[in-house]
Amino acid sequence: MLALADLGAAAAGVVALSATALDAGTALSAAVVAAPVWIVLAKVQGLYDADHRRLRHLTSDEIPSIFMWVTLSVATTALLLSLAGRPGLDGVAATAMWLAAFTTAVALRAAARALWRRVVPQELTLVLGDGELARTLVRKLRLEPGHHAALLSPGVLDERSPGGDLALDAVIRVRSVERVVVAREDLDEAGLLAVVRSCRATRTKLSVTPPLPAMFGTAVSLTHLAELPLIELRTWDPSRSTLLLKHAFDRTAAALVLVLLAPAMAAIALAIRLDSPGPVLFRQRRAGVDGRPFTMLKFRTMVADAERRLAELVDLDALDEPMFKLRDDPRVTRTGRWLRRLSLDELPQLLNVVAGHMSLVGPRPEEVRLVERYGEAERVRIQMRPGITGPMQVHGRGELTFAERVAIEREYVENHSLRKDASILLQTVGAVVAGRGAF
Repeated sequence: MLALADLGAAAAGVVALSATALDAGTALSAAVVAAPVWIVLAKVQGLYDADHRRLRHLTSDEIPSIFMWVTLSVATTALLLSLAGRPGLDGVAATAMWLAAFTTAVALRAAARALWRRVVPQELTLVLGDGELARTLVRKLRLEPGHHAALLSPGVLDERSPGGDLALDAVIRVRSVERVVVAREDLDEAGLLAVVRSCRATRTKLSVTPPLPAMFGTAVSLTHLAELPLIELRTWDPSRSTLLLKHAFDRTAAALVLVLLAPAMAAIALAIRLDSPGPVLFRQRRAGVDGRPFTMLKFRTMVADAERRLAELVDLDALDEPMFKLRDDPRVTRTGRWLRRLSLDELPQLLNVVAGHMSLVGPRPEEVRLVERYGEAERVRIQMRPGITGPMQVHGRGELTFAERVAIEREYVENHSLRKDASILLQTVGAVVAGRGAF
């Protein structure tokens, strides 16, 4: 299915090429060249292997690989046409081919995966473990979309017992298990080797949650010194060039989106005014980078005196955690409900991005009075500019506990990259459409 999606991308590239530079004969030659070459190059880039290996793999995860694949494919097609005596591609034609192929590849690959998940039975998955680590894994699988795992009841197996590996063999065969996920705090090398033997004997996929997830939370890459594995940890700040590019992209993209969405934002403003009395925009002091306060803008989704009525619903001083979210907030207006459902109330924050107070992607900004209650562990989330969207928005939104939210945003801050930002932006589209955790 992914190969068919890639053939569709190659065809879209050839169509764009023929529309800008080629005659019918040359376009047909390009199509004949592109079909096998593009598929082989996609295989070389690893674009057909990750879904089989990984427990969860999204199209957004492979954007850099798709970028490289399309770039190499367009260059190779131009070279082969030139060697065949066909007219070479100029810059305009090559750019048109690249844009058409790239956008089509992303769209068709996402559609192919969505269709595959609908028509192919889910992968029967056995979780080995009965402690907090196993419960956390099961919760994450239920919160996170994009995987294709159907969980069996979490199992318990003493891999160190004489017949432990045989017992797991039997469970795998009887239950037709396709993947085993080990999530045990007491996992040791002998226990893991027993599970590996069973999975290899039955050709079952195996995933392992590290017994000390906090140790691996900042892992950037796994390398080897001969046979000795080394986990490289990111313990330094992002490079200045990365932050400069992020800031430049944020402001430029936010300004462009503001211009494009100006008519829609005007219509939203009118709907708010017609629905309930009060201002169109809601202003609130939020904590920015390093806790510095700024005025965050949103479309108003509540009644005008919502701040005054908050004390009737929540006692901030009595909260167990410095966070609250009301699922059925009586202060929300009719227009506000659908604005929140589609996250359209966040659009005015594009002005905050242009002003430099926020980024497109980052930890969500929290109220200053709640941030004042943060301990050292929680303050990691204010080490970067807050974002309109971020890891919280694509990994559970309002369904997350405070500990889960901090853990997710810590991972983002400690592993920040422009690639991660691009992935979150793409995943945000799906999260908004699905409305998961929006209230």
